[in-house]
Amino acid sequence: MPTEAAVQQVWIASLVIYFVVVGVVALLLTLILRTAKQIHVGAAAIWASGQKVANNTIHIPLLARTNFFLTHILDSAVRTAGAVAAVEQHSGSCPHCPACVIDGGT
Repeated sequence: MPTEAAVQQVWIASLVIYFVVVGVVALLLTLILRTAKQIHVGAAAIWASGQKVANNTIHIPLLARTNFFLTHILDSAVRTAGAVAAVEQHSGSCPHCPACVIDGGT
């Protein structure tokens, strides 16, 4: 049978090992918690940046529709410029303008 001193030494050694293990586990958990907080901060920054990108690019599909309308506006502007040039050319050579336009083009 073990002596009382041997039992006491085993208990003391067990308690020392226990506190060392608890200390190491507490340190590792603290490091994990700190790393998790850093990951959370980084993920939040990425999320905020992603939302800004989404807000800035949400209207890009509308550019195709805008381009369609701008093409028609450009075509109309070219036709209008041609009509204006024709009126200018006619008024420069017609001594009856603008009466000829009002009366039906005599």
